Amino acid sequence: MERWSGVLRVPLHPNSRTFHRVGASLCLSPETRTLRVPIANAIFFCGDRAEGTGNPVIERLSDLQKLSEIVVSKFGSFINAWVIEASVFNGPFAVYKDFIPSVNQYGEPRSYHPVGFPASASTISLLSNCLEEVKKVILGTQVDTKSGCTPSFCFSQPKTFILGFSKGGTVLNQIVTELGFSDIGSNANSPSMGQPMDRKFSESEEIYVVPKTREGLLNSISEIHYVDVGLNSAGAYLTNHDVFERISKRLMQGAPPLRFILHGTPRQWSDRQRGWILNEKDKMLNLLESETPKSGAKLKVLARYYFADKPPSMQMHFEIIEILDIS
Repeated sequence: MERWSGVLRVPLHPNSRTFHRVGASLCLSPETRTLRVPIANAIFFCGDRAEGTGNPVIERLSDLQKLSEIVVSKFGSFINAWVIEASVFNGPFAVYKDFIPSVNQYGEPRSYHPVGFPASASTISLLSNCLEEVKKVILGTQVDTKSGCTPSFCFSQPKTFILGFSKGGTVLNQIVTELGFSDIGSNANSPSMGQPMDRKFSESEEIYVVPKTREGLLNSISEIHYVDVGLNSAGAYLTNHDVFERISKRLMQGAPPLRFILHGTPRQWSDRQRGWILNEKDKMLNLLESETPKSGAKLKVLARYYFADKPPSMQMHFEIIEILDIS
């Protein structure tokens, strides 16, 4: 599969004074030099910057281009990978203020609320602006963001996989909160994600490279990966029972199946100085497991522990990205 890859510097809104750096690896049609509609979009939210470590492993796994390549290697060549950095950094601390309005100056959330759906709306805006930027880059040619759909790998609206690494997990918490309070809309009457469309549906629904609305984004999410998330304060994992109850009800009302995977290392889950991380992880896992029987077997949850026999280190915190088991 031919691909276009690069690192973009993109504003969230036309008048924004801040920019997000986004590493992208996108399916490309070699015949027409247009973007092809993928089977899924994998969106990876980065954490704080690890500056001045002098560690080549950490440096390599902090590179947005390299991270986008790793994401493609995990999910397959028919997906698009988007690796997103925060637009604001306070020293090394990522501040996702556009996605989580309640964050403090260090990017730590005070709370997660669905009002205004800021994370899903910001994700849609950012990816749309990325596509516009790609139009200007690919040989100066027009990129058609809804054509190029072939029977070989475009069956329906692309799925969405969401990954949050380290502090990037706070964006996942906000998205999951918004998911719990979102309407299913027409999704309940549409073909399942990844299933062939009948003629009637294909004529009435436009297929896009990325979702065009926050509802489209939220209804397309099929996997949520927490990748060694952690904070210096509470809020690394979502522990709001009401949100998970609402998600379970959405699934029973016709939303597509949803899978959570919590990936961790001793760096976060065995940190005695920040014991709340493990406590929050265990609580979130228990809440998800308690809702699984109520979801009609459509909610799945797994926890995977890496480097269990090694002492905590910053290097393993980054190395988990490369050995991530998404099966």
